[in-house]
Amino acid sequence: MRSTFGGATVRLYHLDDAAEGGAATTLLYGSLDEALRVAASQPEEVQAGLFIATDNDVIAYLDLIEE
Repeated sequence: MRSTFGGATVRLYHLDDAAEGGAATTLLYGSLDEALRVAASQPEEVQAGLFIATDNDVIAYLDLIEE
């Protein structure tokens, strides 16, 4: 089970699934609380490619909000 806190510093990024291997685009470096707000404001098709990285873990945004 993952655990962290709202003030933890994270990277919110979008992973593009383009045919050439895609690219990761950083949307935010900031607190987990802020990253969750930014991610929730994105369109559904963008949310499907969002990931949140802490200093020792990475989780897909949609997996995190389902836990």
